[in-house]
Amino acid sequence: MATFLLEVGTEELPASFVEDAINQWRGSIASALAEELLTPAAVTVYGTPRRLAVVVAGLPERQPDRTDEVKGPPAQAAFQDGQPTRAAEGFARSRGVAVADLEVRDTDKGPFVFVTQSIAGRPAADILPEQVPQWIFGLEGKRFMRWGDGDLRFPRPIRWVVALLDDQVLPFSLENGSEVCPCDRISPGHRVLHPDPVVIAQASTYRETLNQAYVDVDPVSRADHIYQQLQAAASRVNGVPIIAAALLQEVTHLVEWPTAVVGKFDPAFLELPPEVITMEMESHQRYFPVRPNDGSAPLLPYFITVSNGDPAKADIIAAGNARVIRARLSDGKFFFDADRAIALETFSKRLHQVTFEERLGSMADKVDRIVAIADHIATQLSLAAPERQVIQRAAQLCKADLVTQMVGEFPELQGIMGEKYARHQGEADAVAVAIAEHYLPRGADDPLPQTLAGQVVGMADRLDTLVGIFSLGQLPSGSSDPFALRRAANAIVNVTWTAELPINLEQLLVTVIADFTANPNLTVAQPKELEQQLQDFFLQRIRTLLQDELAIDYDLVNAVLGDADADYAQRMLSDLLDARDRARFLHAMRSDGTLERIYETVNRATRLAAQGDLDTDILDPTPVVDPDQFQQPSEQAFLATLQTLLPQTQAAQAQRDYSQLVAGLEQATPVVSRFFDGPDSVLVMAEDAAIRRNRLNLLGLLRNHARVLADFGAIVKS
Repeated sequence: MATFLLEVGTEELPASFVEDAINQWRGSIASALAEELLTPAAVTVYGTPRRLAVVVAGLPERQPDRTDEVKGPPAQAAFQDGQPTRAAEGFARSRGVAVADLEVRDTDKGPFVFVTQSIAGRPAADILPEQVPQWIFGLEGKRFMRWGDGDLRFPRPIRWVVALLDDQVLPFSLENGSEVCPCDRISPGHRVLHPDPVVIAQASTYRETLNQAYVDVDPVSRADHIYQQLQAAASRVNGVPIIAAALLQEVTHLVEWPTAVVGKFDPAFLELPPEVITMEMESHQRYFPVRPNDGSAPLLPYFITVSNGDPAKADIIAAGNARVIRARLSDGKFFFDADRAIALETFSKRLHQVTFEERLGSMADKVDRIVAIADHIATQLSLAAPERQVIQRAAQLCKADLVTQMVGEFPELQGIMGEKYARHQGEADAVAVAIAEHYLPRGADDPLPQTLAGQVVGMADRLDTLVGIFSLGQLPSGSSDPFALRRAANAIVNVTWTAELPINLEQLLVTVIADFTANPNLTVAQPKELEQQLQDFFLQRIRTLLQDELAIDYDLVNAVLGDADADYAQRMLSDLLDARDRARFLHAMRSDGTLERIYETVNRATRLAAQGDLDTDILDPTPVVDPDQFQQPSEQAFLATLQTLLPQTQAAQAQRDYSQLVAGLEQATPVVSRFFDGPDSVLVMAEDAAIRRNRLNLLGLLRNHARVLADFGAIVKS
């Protein structure tokens, strides 16, 4: 077994590409080698701003010898009168064998010509030079460039290549027009700490050799090193670093030999909102903020930068970075002071200048719609006047900060600055908090809004976006979702579930679509079709959330949603809380064995009931079951059980407590089993139409009672 090293050296790569390239190579290189019958023991991928590298350990030195059987033309076409035809001669020539080596074998489609060939395995040293260019230029990413006078494309110009098989340099080079980049065993060290190149003697010693030149090629090691240095640096000023995962990942790919450097800024800047200071540091400068280790304040007047320079020059580096952050924070203070001098209502009036979507009007138009939708939600929730006033005020001001200077500089602060400015101008705390919360959740890891006003305004905002964008026919497709409509729908459902809001989403969609249709400035060509599209979209999101976030089995989710069942879809959308609770209840039933005890009986009844014509909403046996048609005591017992079950089911419907219904179904199980298989069992599909209908109605009634909980026909037996 051998070890292979490939290092591709470049000018400084974008940090995002380094991460993507590492992930791509981890999968693609192992697969490419396996296709060549050179399955390695391990593939380790490294990356820094100046180099991408892979070390393949346990690589076979050559392919195994193999025997291939190749099928040729039909025997009838290959031989005529016992003599080979041009077809046989051409096939033999293409495989490099004599016609005498051809064999005729019977197949399912008749006799065909075959040839058996022994193929000697090729050395890995011959295959790797063919593979390496595909690995390099098979990488995908954004903003690739050409350089020199050649046609090669890569995120940055390639300056050197190292390719070693154990201790041997592979005979390989990259040609880019007149520029030729040959393979070698020489790799540059750190630009500052070790400007001289190093010689890599063995592929297996790659990482250790580069370490001696102050280059840590392992991103996992660098990230851990940075993390430890950040903690130590912050502790020197009695602080704790604020480490955003995305920033740590980015900084890891910006340095080859990291050094954490502590800098200081004027404490007067701490009068700025901590979110502004943090955003200035993280977004513009890639600095890590520091907070007190005792939690006495949001931030300390310090920052930590991760340098790729000389640790001995840390003081100079800190001073230079301090000058930069001082200028940034001065800008932030100017924006903050200027914005606070203007009322949010004044900013709201400027929203006419901001386009939401060309065919849906300005942000001011959107705010008007949010106010109306929030009022519809408040009506559904039967909120009192004080709560409605808070919601209306928050809805009116929720987008005002979009035209402030601070949000213009940092769009990520929208909502956050709106809350700050609302508090400054004396708005109620509930209004200020709702302005910030209505954006939540912004991402997968964000919390949900905690206040009722924030929940309602956020739902109104997302419903407006969903109905508006769907009305334009811009539905999400595949991975394309430029307006984040899936995330918007997920947020509406999650907020409803978490806050236990009794929202009738079906009716809310109808109302909002009606508002859009009545608006002379908007065009909704087919409201009913739009309503159906949105309902289907929400049902799919609910299905995904039940399966992925609540870990409900797929068949139980199908049982709650129904299979293309309009009644179930309507019920689901009109009461999201009930749908969630029924799914959880079914999950618990499966876990404790209750579902298994009633499954066979209910499912058998459900399947047979499909042969009848009983409406699925009928529960009372009195008008649909005729005791005079009974021929066996088991039928009378079945009817008595249904009569006992009726009040239990009605109570379950009224109280949303399905344990009573399930208890009744458990009690019915032996009775129904007797109806099917007992000594006085009956033939459901009797020849007499009246008797058959009567028995199918008994089964249909049992199915209908079970349907109050779920569609048992969709459940798969455990």
